[in-house]
Amino acid sequence: MKLADALAECPVVAILRGVRPDEAVGHAEALFQSGIRALEVPLNSPEPIDSLLRIVGAFEGRMAIGAGTVLDSNRVDAVAEAGGRFIVSPNTDPAVIRRAVELGLDPAPGFATASEAFVAYGAGARHLKLFPAVTYGAAHLRQLKAVLPADATVWAVGGVGPESLVEWWAAGAGAFGLGGEVYRAGQSVLETSEKATRAVASALVLLSRNAPQARMTRVRNGGS
Repeated sequence: MKLADALAECPVVAILRGVRPDEAVGHAEALFQSGIRALEVPLNSPEPIDSLLRIVGAFEGRMAIGAGTVLDSNRVDAVAEAGGRFIVSPNTDPAVIRRAVELGLDPAPGFATASEAFVAYGAGARHLKLFPAVTYGAAHLRQLKAVLPADATVWAVGGVGPESLVEWWAAGAGAFGLGGEVYRAGQSVLETSEKATRAVASALVLLSRNAPQARMTRVRNGGS
């Protein structure tokens, strides 16, 4: 599944930081059943490439699957070989962005300032991750959106939860990376399901206000 299609169905990207390979598919299934269509496995998790391989094997075509905390271009290659389709970083590194684009992956580099955002965009990124979002606030994003290119989708990541999605959406965020708000290492699959369901419920409200983007009927029905 393409990242853009996944975010159009549900603008939540679940961050499975700390997930183990033996439990990765179970948590991914809980996310999928809740309506989430995009997830990332941070590379500072235990055996992250193994987890990616397992999730891709189970959900390729039904979810957009990528990796997070990608800090160098060699790791981009490893993610691509495992079947990951997007690359998320906490920082702006043109080499990582360009390598992702070369391999046909969607880069989502982290940024905080207008300068970083335009460097990332110039290197080929069309998804820009405001990180940590809670540090800068929705007002910061609202001002940046006045100058950012219209085809750049900004993700609000870091300290963002279901209760604050409306504020970030109004400021111009087009996607939300949720970590501990959806998954924490060691939690049960049931807890992942409950947290993800709350996040998707908030996303449904947002998309219902923006009907041209909304395709959530399939999510309600459990479709892909």
